[in-house]
Amino acid sequence: MPVKNRGSVVFVTAQKLLKEAVQCFFNPDKTWLVGLFLCSVEVILNLCVINTVKFTEIDWIAYMQEVEGFINGTYDYMKLQGDTGPLVYPAGFVYVYTALYYATNHGANVRMGQYIFFLIYLVNLYFVLRIYNKTKKCPPYVMIFMCCTSYRIHSIFVLRLFNDPIAMLILFISVNLFMENYWIFGSFFFSFAVSVKMNILLFAPGLLLLMIEHGIKATAINLTICAGLQVILGTPFLLNNPIGYIVRSFDLSRQFMFKWTVNWRFISEELFLDRKFHLILLLFHFLLLCAFFGWKWRRNSVNNSKPHMTRTNMEICRLNTNHIAYVLFTSNFIGICCSRSLHYQFYVWYYHTLPYLLWCTPFSSPFRLLLFGLIEMCWNTYPSTTISSLCLNVCHVTILIGLLYEQSKYEKNTKKISKLN
Repeated sequence: MPVKNRGSVVFVTAQKLLKEAVQCFFNPDKTWLVGLFLCSVEVILNLCVINTVKFTEIDWIAYMQEVEGFINGTYDYMKLQGDTGPLVYPAGFVYVYTALYYATNHGANVRMGQYIFFLIYLVNLYFVLRIYNKTKKCPPYVMIFMCCTSYRIHSIFVLRLFNDPIAMLILFISVNLFMENYWIFGSFFFSFAVSVKMNILLFAPGLLLLMIEHGIKATAINLTICAGLQVILGTPFLLNNPIGYIVRSFDLSRQFMFKWTVNWRFISEELFLDRKFHLILLLFHFLLLCAFFGWKWRRNSVNNSKPHMTRTNMEICRLNTNHIAYVLFTSNFIGICCSRSLHYQFYVWYYHTLPYLLWCTPFSSPFRLLLFGLIEMCWNTYPSTTISSLCLNVCHVTILIGLLYEQSKYEKNTKKISKLN
């Protein structure tokens, strides 16, 4: 073969390979491939962060002090506390951080804790990418922005060692199980996530609807599993001081400090602490859940479930993966928008669901990425300012409006049929 022809063949082949490589970042079917590449990048990125950025002590020592009391035989929740105050998380937190206590030489080996959280980050990313691969809602290039651009998220995982990432990891495991139609195991992991941190309950309204759609009898079983696990995990503390355990670990009236708020910096501290303001937010939370239940979740469910019988003759419905993700993620996002306060570590509560939510809106891709970038900028502003808090709320409201406005495929098909008739 002449040298010229050989060179042209190589050039054409290289051009084709480059084209296919670029297309991978725009084809949702290739999410797994892009995810594999990103996981490799994240290994290097997280190791660099751990070894070059100084660990910031906020709650780690307090966590160790709290579980040390448990290890020493104190089962009265009213007596478990650390330097930052009393223990305010359910029993699952105690068991998880007891394991970390021993794995890190009683909390002294912080670097070991960072490496453990590095593994937690990678496993969390795997389950998140698995959701995106199953739903095929977003183009894979969005995963690059989600994985590699957020300093705050990497910081929450490997520089702070908060319990929020652990709770979210367990939550994403449960979402994957729901999508695979393993509702009993999914309910178990969901309840376990709640026992690590109570913010997981923001997903509960949507999950309850999904359980009912899955089957009434199955719902009773799944709810029993959720409640039963909470009782089992809390047994040592419930036997000692049941009121103290419930009051401390599931305290919905706990007051937040104004100096740490990310989302309400633009209002006065007096209003921030006002119970009437909290009730208004709770009312908005309820009304938004009702709006999504009536206009989005129930309408979408009509065309997103397939009834079938189990071996025990129990009728259940297999729900569409996109329907599961949409209902759970919007349920949580509504709670985030109406939260009495968002602290910096709370960003992980909804960060990995933002691309999915943004691609459920009717906005253009550049505008979606702009919103994503603005939200990231707001969370990276420390301390928060009037402008950053206002901007964050504007972005949240914009996404909410987009989610309500966007029509599902079922709604679009229904309108087409009505026009033809």
